[in-house]
Amino acid sequence: MHLDYTAWASQKLLDAAADLTEEELNRDFGFSEHSFLGTLVHVFGGDRIWLWRLAGGENPGGLSPADRSLAVLQNDWPAIHERLRIWAEDLTDEGAQAVLNYRDLKGNAHRQAIWQLVLHVVNHGTHHRGQAVGMLRAMGKTPPAIDLIFYYRQLDAGGAGS
Repeated sequence: MHLDYTAWASQKLLDAAADLTEEELNRDFGFSEHSFLGTLVHVFGGDRIWLWRLAGGENPGGLSPADRSLAVLQNDWPAIHERLRIWAEDLTDEGAQAVLNYRDLKGNAHRQAIWQLVLHVVNHGTHHRGQAVGMLRAMGKTPPAIDLIFYYRQLDAGGAGS
């Protein structure tokens, strides 16, 4: 469910990004990823590498200059979320307790339970989406309501995908 929330909230920010000018997308706010677009690209890259670690497939590597565009995010990010959703459908309680051996982007080896890694993916996205919301406010824009409670309320109203 929380991976679905991550997809929902990220899509809300992608929709908001479509209304921004190139200058607004790339305005440097002095945050870790500098701009609204840079922040979304960072979360996209994280989701993509965690999908590969959790579900397998071809190693996407780090972000390339080609990844740093709104068009790439709009095209590729929903597919990443869909693959994560499909992967999680078969995840059992026992599977969530399993330990994954992986290497970070610097080559350091790590071992962690799958459930911890899934929560990391969700939390990482939440953290940076919060930064992106702050950037929208600083530009005088009204950000979408992406708090988890709004997702739950939408689910309760029967409109999960909206």
